[in-house]
Amino acid sequence: MPPTPQMSPRVARTALRPLFRALLSPRWSFATQRRLLDLAAPLQFLPKDTVVRPIRLAGRPAERITVGATERTTAILYLHGGAYTGGSLATHRSLAAHLAAAAGSAVYVLDYRLAPEHPYPAALNDAEAAYLELVSEHGFEVSGIAIAGDSAGGGLAAATTHRLVDRHGITPPALGLLSPWTDPAARDLPDVNDVVLNKGWVYSSAEAYLADGDPTDPGYAPIHADPTGLPPTLIQVGTAEMFYPQVRQYAEKLRAAGVDVTLVEQPELWHVAPLQASLVPEAAAAIADFGVFLRDRMGTRAG
Repeated sequence: MPPTPQMSPRVARTALRPLFRALLSPRWSFATQRRLLDLAAPLQFLPKDTVVRPIRLAGRPAERITVGATERTTAILYLHGGAYTGGSLATHRSLAAHLAAAAGSAVYVLDYRLAPEHPYPAALNDAEAAYLELVSEHGFEVSGIAIAGDSAGGGLAAATTHRLVDRHGITPPALGLLSPWTDPAARDLPDVNDVVLNKGWVYSSAEAYLADGDPTDPGYAPIHADPTGLPPTLIQVGTAEMFYPQVRQYAEKLRAAGVDVTLVEQPELWHVAPLQASLVPEAAAAIADFGVFLRDRMGTRAG
C-alpha cells in the first residue's frame, strides 16, 4: 500500500528541481530523455484498488485505468505531457489513477505518436481517432467522455476538442487542462526558475514537433484557434512556472469567446504538480478538484 502523501511543497520543489534538470537536459537525445523519464516513473505511487488494463485505442497502445469499481459509465481521454517528444503511459500512470479515483470514471491514457519521429499532426490525429473510437466502439455517450491533459498533452487536449467541435460537431462535456502548452512556437517565455521546465528542452521539442509545419496552425498552437463552442473548461497552473503568462492569455481568450472557463492559479505548486499527487498533499488536492470538475460535468459520482 503506498504511503500517505506527506512531503511539503517547499521540500518537493527543492527535491524536484535538480531531478528535472537532469532528466530534461537538452544534452540528452529525445530517446535518452524518454528512457530516463520512464526509469523515474516508479517514484509515483498508485492509489489503493487501482486497476490498469493495457488496451489498444485507435491503433495505439493505451491504458484503461480505474480505481475501485471497474465498470464505469463515463470515460476521460487523458493526453500526457512531455513536450510532444517524451512522456508515456508509465510516466503518467499515477496521475491518471488519482484522476480516475476523483472522477469516479475510467481514464484512458493514450500513447500517441511522438516527435521527432512523428511530427505534427500525428499526435492530434491519434487523439482525434481515440476519442471517436471511445464513442463508436467502447459504448460511451459523448456526454460521458471528457478530455484532459497536461502541458503538451493539455495543448493537445485543447486542439483535439477544437477539432471534434469543428470537424465532427461533437462537443465533449468538459475539458480539463493542467498547465497547457497552447503556443509551442512562442519564444518569449519568461526567465523564471521553473521547477520542471527549461527553455532549451522546451524550444528544441517545439521545433521537433513542428518540423516543416506552420507555427500558427491552430492544431499545433491552439492559442490561435477560435475557442467559440468549447465546453466548460478548468485550467490549473502554477504562478511561478514558465507557462503561466501563456496560460493566462489562453484563459482570457476563452473567456472573451464566452466559454465557461475556470482558471485556478496555484502559488505553492509547480508545472503539472499532480504528477506528484502520491507524495504531496497539495498536489493530491489539486488533482482531486480537477477530477470533481470533470465528474460533475459528466454527471457522475465518485465511488
